[in-house]
Amino acid sequence: MNTSNNLRLKQRFRTVKMDVEKSSSSSFEDLTNAEDTKDIRAAQAATSVSEALAESVAAKVDDDDDNVKKSEEVIAVDDVVEKGVREGDDEEEGVCDILGNKLLIKRIVKKAPESAEHPNRGDLVTIKFTGKLEDGTIVEKEESFQCHVGDFEVIQGLDMVLPMMYVGEQAQLTVDPRFGYGATGLKKETSAETIVPPNASLIYDVELLNYQYEDFKDLKTFDILRKYGSRKKERANYFYKRGEYNNAIHLYRRALDYLDNRDGDPDAEFGKEDLELSNTDSQNLLEDRLIVYNNLAMAQIKIGAFDAALQSVEHVLRCQPNNPKALYRKGRVLEGKADTQGAIKLLQKVAVLEPDNRAVQSDLARLFIKARREEHNEKEMYQKMLGQAKKMEQTTADRQKTPLVDNSKLKLLGFLMGTILVGVAGVAIYRYKY
Repeated sequence: MNTSNNLRLKQRFRTVKMDVEKSSSSSFEDLTNAEDTKDIRAAQAATSVSEALAESVAAKVDDDDDNVKKSEEVIAVDDVVEKGVREGDDEEEGVCDILGNKLLIKRIVKKAPESAEHPNRGDLVTIKFTGKLEDGTIVEKEESFQCHVGDFEVIQGLDMVLPMMYVGEQAQLTVDPRFGYGATGLKKETSAETIVPPNASLIYDVELLNYQYEDFKDLKTFDILRKYGSRKKERANYFYKRGEYNNAIHLYRRALDYLDNRDGDPDAEFGKEDLELSNTDSQNLLEDRLIVYNNLAMAQIKIGAFDAALQSVEHVLRCQPNNPKALYRKGRVLEGKADTQGAIKLLQKVAVLEPDNRAVQSDLARLFIKARREEHNEKEMYQKMLGQAKKMEQTTADRQKTPLVDNSKLKLLGFLMGTILVGVAGVAIYRYKY
């Protein structure tokens, strides 16, 4: 009996030690898989308590068999301490510095039930929230707002915290401008009135009402596909207008995921489309998808991703070869790829399709000037190349002629020397004889 108790105690010690090691090696940056949102300092303090407790349990295991009862009492205390580790320090309870730099702080106002679960990236959540400035001015308020986690459908600070909340939990967030509306702020679409000033910190009161993991079978209706696709597209347009092109590109691609009548289930039979739509619904989805491809191409042009933009615009031109916007954007892509003549041809085609489009006429005139300048520069370059070639040719010819001149001089000198020697020899012979 005592031996079995000792074995249980040793096993318990190993379990406590493993919990301590796991707690000390956990990464704070893994926000989406966090089991709770307690402050790190509280967790570290609780970890040190667990380490001390583990040493105590080990000492008890090495004691004599008569001390088994005392060891069992220590295990009971251990259970209480482990519960304290989960609950955190009373002074820091419910407060979490998400990034560790005071830029995003979460404070739990109301805890979720023990059995509650938290959403993951991509899940559809329903939240209730109120966003305020530091002076208490309400800037946005929603009673039952739906969004997909990780799709930038709310401000970045709130989007980052949603995977850390449990259903039924209420929390207050303090959001730095970097994770809010930034240096641009927020203005009304219909007027220049400012809603959120530039570089303004925000305070959000949030409640997670529900979340849902959406399987492929949940997305097999035309209404849902178009609803989600249009929502992603509108949010992408919002980021495009703010000049946040990378976020816009992400959401345009997410919109394309929904604006498609093909079944996206990777386990489905190849070539099988479970979603059967009427011709009208299919045409509507196609038109929405082409609009998104056009917008995606423009956002990609803005960041200089010309190859990706060319692929996006080709999707449109395969279905609509005379789409003016697609032709114009392809012209912009070719200009970016230094094909000015190709860009001119496309913009001329757009000018025929839309003769009243002044922007196209202006760009076309600019491209003509650019083409003439490039032609002039090209001629100058060729002239320089030809001039250098002629110089090199002349130098080579001169080098070839120079040895010929030197050889003729040597021959003349040799002839003169030979004549002189003959004359001297003749004089010497004459004197010798006579």
